[in-house]
Amino acid sequence: MNRDLGLIADGGFVVSSDEGCISNNDLECVLSFTEDNTDTFTYNGFTYKPVLSMGKISYIIFVKGDDAVARSYADILDVSFSSVKSLYDDKYDKLNFIKNFLLDNILPGDVLAKAAELHIAVDEKRVVFLIQTDKVTDFSVLELIESMYPNKQNDFIVSIDENNVALVKELDADVVLADLQNMAKEICNNINSEIMAKATIGIGTIVSNIKDIARSYKEARTALDVGKVFDDEKYILSYEDLGIGRLIYQLPTTLCKLFLTEVFKRGSIDELDQEIIYTIQKFFENNLNVSETSRQLYVHRNTLVYRLDKIQKITGLDLRQFDQALIFKVAMMVNKYLISNSAKL
Repeated sequence: MNRDLGLIADGGFVVSSDEGCISNNDLECVLSFTEDNTDTFTYNGFTYKPVLSMGKISYIIFVKGDDAVARSYADILDVSFSSVKSLYDDKYDKLNFIKNFLLDNILPGDVLAKAAELHIAVDEKRVVFLIQTDKVTDFSVLELIESMYPNKQNDFIVSIDENNVALVKELDADVVLADLQNMAKEICNNINSEIMAKATIGIGTIVSNIKDIARSYKEARTALDVGKVFDDEKYILSYEDLGIGRLIYQLPTTLCKLFLTEVFKRGSIDELDQEIIYTIQKFFENNLNVSETSRQLYVHRNTLVYRLDKIQKITGLDLRQFDQALIFKVAMMVNKYLISNSAKL
C-alpha cells in the first residue's frame, strides 16, 4: 500500500508513515470537526475515520486519498489497531488488571507478579469505595470521580457496571475512618450537584497490601447490601460500622425464623402496630429512658408506661430491662432481614 497513513491520538499527537503529512492547520480542522461528528469523512486529500471507545473518540485513523480504496484501507486499519489495542490492554492496562482482580477473574497467586509487571506498588495503604447510583448515568459518574482523583498512578477508578463505580484509593499513613467518610460525603455531594443523581457509598476496610484490595471491595459491597436492610436512610456505609447487622445478614433464614419463634412465644411481632413500633424505636434511641422518650413523643409518662406494658403483654419482653430490650432489638433486626429477603423472591 503506497499511501501515507497513521493515526491522531489523544491530545492531537500524530503518528504517521510520513512525518508532517498532516499540517497543523489540517489537524486543527480535523479535531474541531470530530468533536461533534464520528463518521468517516474526507478532508484536503485524506480520509479520516474516528474510532470510539466507551462513547468517546479514542483516536482518528487517516489514509491518503479520498476514494473508496482509502476508505477500505481505513476500515482495515481500524480492525488491526483495535486488535492491537485490545491485546495491549489485556496485558498492560492497570485498570483492567484492577477490575479483573476485584471481580475474582485473577488468581490470588498471580496478583503480586502481575502488579510487579505493571509497576504497581504492592505495599501501600489502600481502601475501596464502591459508589452506587440510583440511575444509569453512562460514564458521567466515572468521569466525575476521575476529575476528583486524577492521579492515575496511585488511584484506580473502574466501572463495575452501569450503576457501580469502584475507587481504589491510595492513602496516607495517618488516615482514619472519619477521613474516609468525609471523602465519601464529598463524592456523594458532587454526584448530586453535578449529575443530579443520588449516590450511596460502601467503604471497605483499609488494607496494606495490594493482594487484599479484593477483600476491601467485597467488604464495601457487603456494606451496601447490609445498609439496604438495616440502615436504608444512610448514604455512607462503612464495613467497620455494620455491627450486629453484618452478623444477621450472614445467617440462614431458617435459623432467623427459629429465633423469632423462640423469642415471641406469646405472640408475633406482627401484632405490634405502627404506633407501638415507633414508640419502641424512640425508646431505644433514648437508651431506655422513659422520661426523655415520653418528652420526645409528646405523651404523658404514664401513657408510655402503658405502651411498654402492652408490648410486654404481647411479646413477653419487658423493654425496661436491658437484657430483654437487647433481645427485642436483635429480633426486630432479624425480622427486618427476613422481610427484605422475602421481597427479593
